[in-house]
Amino acid sequence: MASSTPDWSAFRRDFPILNQQVHGHPLVYFDNAATSQKPRQVIDALVKYYEHDNANVHRGIHELSNRATNAYEGARKRAAQFINAASADEIVFTRGTTEAINLVATAWGNKFVKESDVILLTEMEHHSNIVPWQLLAERTGAKLRYLPITEDEHLLDLPKLDELLTPEVKIFSMVHISNALGVVNPVAELCARARKNGTVTLVDAAQSAGHCPLDVQEIGCDFLAVSGHKMCAPTGIGFLHGRAEILDQTPPYHGGGEMIATVDYFKSTWNKIPHKFEAGTPDISGPIGLHVAMDYLDAIGRDKLFQHDQELSQYAYDRLAEVSGTRLFGPKAGRAGLVSFLLDDVHAHDVVTIADRFGVALRGGHHCTQPLMKKLGVPSTARASFYFYNTTDEVDRLIEVVHEIKKFFGN
Repeated sequence: MASSTPDWSAFRRDFPILNQQVHGHPLVYFDNAATSQKPRQVIDALVKYYEHDNANVHRGIHELSNRATNAYEGARKRAAQFINAASADEIVFTRGTTEAINLVATAWGNKFVKESDVILLTEMEHHSNIVPWQLLAERTGAKLRYLPITEDEHLLDLPKLDELLTPEVKIFSMVHISNALGVVNPVAELCARARKNGTVTLVDAAQSAGHCPLDVQEIGCDFLAVSGHKMCAPTGIGFLHGRAEILDQTPPYHGGGEMIATVDYFKSTWNKIPHKFEAGTPDISGPIGLHVAMDYLDAIGRDKLFQHDQELSQYAYDRLAEVSGTRLFGPKAGRAGLVSFLLDDVHAHDVVTIADRFGVALRGGHHCTQPLMKKLGVPSTARASFYFYNTTDEVDRLIEVVHEIKKFFGN
């Protein structure tokens, strides 16, 4: 059971990469929305697999293959538990959220979306939850529609949903936590309203899966997409959750080995779910690392992780708000663990470049949300994004660096 008062400094020591200097300064890593760091436990699990258990899965009957298969399928069961899926068969391993959404937009979308249909998104979506649907719309003639954000705190304009969620809406795909605004969307409410309309739903959980408790049965979504590398797992691994009924009806995404039941020269039949979506030799070490990462996060308690995120983010928001000439984006309270900001007359890339010289790793740019940036009237923002190994002392260091940047530009 997770401790009631986590020792955050002890967890921080599990991350060897944080114990270094960059340009002569202690590293302050505030780029967790792009990718999180990996604890020693995950790194050790990858080494152990490659040193002792490396073999292909499912196709062998020798001991190493059995070990690899058990570890791979064990990770699938753990992923189902992590989000409270009804069955491990509802978990399809992918390279991450982007591939998971593309799988749905291509395999499910090609079969079920027609010219008369509407695809509903929100104005705060990441490119990975826009471009695949644009491609589907081009293929099918379906129309794209967007739920707008409010002008003040950039929340979803929920009253507008009634007029947008019409019978023509075939799928409503929405982000849970915005990677650019820190907004936490009420996905359970959105999915419930969509379900009453007969609309299929997909939740982009890239920024939420490793930061807060997730229960797909409580959320009520049809699909949910997760990236492992943003939750202490290796890069190149993630998963798609899909309700078994829908996955059964969805054709394969890729063709090849493992995803088949039978093959002859002119026709093939498909394996059962989830294997019909996992063609070829998969990333085996990725799910093994993901398994350890999920265990690690749950040992802390994702409710406590989320509380830590929110407290640190609020502290950073309030400190930045004290700096003259700073524009902040997203809600003033109740935000997730990131803050996007701009300094007057200073490009976001300059903020990030100079911060790096002081050892502070930020992200600057459009954050793969170009339509959102246009909506906000800016080309880009600087973003500080946090995780449980970050501290208020590091936020104070960021504020010191921001003042140095302002001095550099004569502000």
